Amino acid sequence: MSLLGNSVFSQDTVRLIHKNYTTVFSKSKKYPVLVEWWLTKSKVVCDNPIPRTDKFLPDPLLKEHTNLQESYTKSGFDRGHMSPAADNQCLGVEVLRESFYFSNMSAQYHSLNAGDWKSLETKTRELSKVYDSIKVWSGNIGEIKKIGQVSVPSICWKVIYIKSRNEYEYYVFKNEKIKPNGIEDNKVSYEEFKKTVKLKIF
Repeated sequence: MSLLGNSVFSQDTVRLIHKNYTTVFSKSKKYPVLVEWWLTKSKVVCDNPIPRTDKFLPDPLLKEHTNLQESYTKSGFDRGHMSPAADNQCLGVEVLRESFYFSNMSAQYHSLNAGDWKSLETKTRELSKVYDSIKVWSGNIGEIKKIGQVSVPSICWKVIYIKSRNEYEYYVFKNEKIKPNGIEDNKVSYEEFKKTVKLKIF
């Protein structure tokens, strides 16, 4: 079950494989169009989670295109994780470090990153504690504007698959400077998701 071979990705994207996630990164937009990973109870429940450092880094697998700190500095946009740091804090220092690569980030308004986006991250971890194996896909489309080299996406999206229930949930968020309105208001049908994001989940 993977989207990584999806033909909709343009030729300027590069697939980068890390220990706990794989990203398809756009060299022109400087954001990931797709990140995918598995989330399990053992990955999020541990006695001594590693503290996050907030040290954002170029991806060593694509350093030339992911050396992006200067673009974000004083831009007014958050460096929004696709695969969240909190999904990686029980997996070792190196795995947590990889989650801070810019190949795992998109430029998000703080109201989204710290609002409904964060709420869905929390919900997904809670689901993994109950149902164990959760497959997650996350990504970005469009461009509102540029900050330095980085395109600010117009849409940030996420799909979660609860394996034991064979159930999918689809979410589409507008990257806007507005108050959070709740993740249920951003939940969409499969048909709506395909129309907006133009990806097919198998």
